[in-house]
Amino acid sequence: MPRAPKRRRYMLEEDLPSQREAQGRVDAQIPEAEEEDSSSSSTCSSSFPSSSSSSSSLYPLVSSTPSTPEEVCGAAGTASPPQSPPSACPSTTSIATATPLSQSSNPKEEGPSTSEALPHTKVLPRFVIDDKVADLVRFLLLKYRRKELTTKEEMLSSIIKEYQNHFAVIFSEALECMQLVYGIDVKEVDPTNHSYVLVTKLGLTYDGMMSNEHSMPKTGLLIFILSIIFVEGNCVPEEKIWEALNVMGLHAGREHCIYGEPRELITKEWVQEQYLEYRQVLNSDPACYEFLWGPRAHAETSKMKVLEFLAQVNETDPRSFPHWYEEALRDEEQRNQATIDTTDNTTAMASASSCAM
Repeated sequence: MPRAPKRRRYMLEEDLPSQREAQGRVDAQIPEAEEEDSSSSSTCSSSFPSSSSSSSSLYPLVSSTPSTPEEVCGAAGTASPPQSPPSACPSTTSIATATPLSQSSNPKEEGPSTSEALPHTKVLPRFVIDDKVADLVRFLLLKYRRKELTTKEEMLSSIIKEYQNHFAVIFSEALECMQLVYGIDVKEVDPTNHSYVLVTKLGLTYDGMMSNEHSMPKTGLLIFILSIIFVEGNCVPEEKIWEALNVMGLHAGREHCIYGEPRELITKEWVQEQYLEYRQVLNSDPACYEFLWGPRAHAETSKMKVLEFLAQVNETDPRSFPHWYEEALRDEEQRNQATIDTTDNTTAMASASSCAM
């Protein structure tokens, strides 16, 4: 069986006409019982042109990789099919989450190609893997929306089909897309029958999905912004956030197929939900604004969880980012001490109440 690939990065620039084309192809892969809801789980299709990293931050947001199925197949030394549509999960461009790799003291070497196989296993063209990853991502989104478990057997029979020898590669890339783009974790709950549950990452409880059947989980973008705030010193000028989002293909006033209108999302919805604090910079004229973690973000996740996620994305250890690791440790100590103080106060009040009776 092929080895799982080195982590891929995902770009989020829209291409809605190709989204409809890709969706039609993926619909045929989903069992008939699920077709009626399949449109609600379509992902944002893209050709994802490469870009450079944000000039105002340390984040290596994107790196150059083949941006079309033809280029992918050419790089793999195989012939590409005519007019193969781009996959629904962006997999031909890379994007890292908000991780300043310049701090890392232990950079990893490039891993094997996703199409690399062990002897006696047929090597698949890149476009075939991309298509299957797209199919599986849409299937997993459908399961998440329905709050249903899934199993390896179900994924193999419903989605992977004749490419079962390549399940490890396809599954690994689909999980990467679910985490980075949607902020959804796929956790194995029963190793015996390989069953999985889909939950939001890092302990966050709000996915931004509306009653609209076409609404998508938005936790991935929230994690991205919380990460930027953390590594930039816990307070980030608004313009830096937009520089990073623009590189990802997200622009104020422009509707995005996954996240909707981003300014509304980050300056209103997530502020109202208390995940972000959006405040005017003191004495700024004209008025400038900045972002901080909101109280709900502090309550549900932690700097250490964010750092561990960033380290996982970059296939390294949190200690490879010493400055942020030390800060995350201090934050953990403060949180633990706050818990102890709260417990002591509760015990003291209970004791005083008991004595008064």
